[in-house]
Amino acid sequence: MDGAFFWTVAVLAAIFVGMGKGGLPVVAMLAVPTLALAMSPVAAAGLLLPVYVLSDIFGLYAYRQSFNGRVLAIMVVAMTIGVTIGYFSAARVSEAWVTIIIGVIGVVFALNLLIRRQVQSEPRRAEVVPGLFWGAIAGFTSFVSHSGGPPYQVYTQPLGMSKAMYAGTATIAFAYVNAIKLIPYYALGQINLQSLETAALLMPVAAVSVFTGVRLVNWLPERVFFQLVTWALLAVSVKLIWDGAVAI
Repeated sequence: MDGAFFWTVAVLAAIFVGMGKGGLPVVAMLAVPTLALAMSPVAAAGLLLPVYVLSDIFGLYAYRQSFNGRVLAIMVVAMTIGVTIGYFSAARVSEAWVTIIIGVIGVVFALNLLIRRQVQSEPRRAEVVPGLFWGAIAGFTSFVSHSGGPPYQVYTQPLGMSKAMYAGTATIAFAYVNAIKLIPYYALGQINLQSLETAALLMPVAAVSVFTGVRLVNWLPERVFFQLVTWALLAVSVKLIWDGAVAI
């Protein structure tokens, strides 16, 4: 893990992680695909997990007062189930097919939003059963490749939360899921001393980028914010489908 190309994509990945934790969750999904340009996707996911966890600390501070408690309660239960399934099925599930499925879900959801162009003025109640379903998928796909964003958005974006509450709820939910992934990642050998040393060098970049993300969330008009999130989701999802198809 050296050379100019590796460090270029690694720094970019760390920036994406930090900005994602600053309230732009879909941006964080670009991190693993970016770092995978220089190493295997599995190794990239393991290297970046500690960077995610450190960035989560700053994200939790930034959004400590902006979150939806009901959604978080549902996500904690559902994501725990998803991570548990991911751990016990790690040796059996094809990462390529999981990547394709994540991408298809994201594309369908993003296109639906862009075609309908419906903006809900009032938040609607977060239902438990759909939340458990999509939250479990988000936990599972987050475990596999830090790609829990699309299924999470399928459930949360139609709820009509304000941009600050939306960003804060996502930041806290994924801070939780990243923390509980540490032990199974270590058990599976995806985190080791060398990866921790590299991650430590990337952590300051990610930490600074968290507050860049927070500034962007505060600066962008709410309509533009959600349009940006939707288009980013579409772009990342198309990339995931391509990556999965190439890997089959």
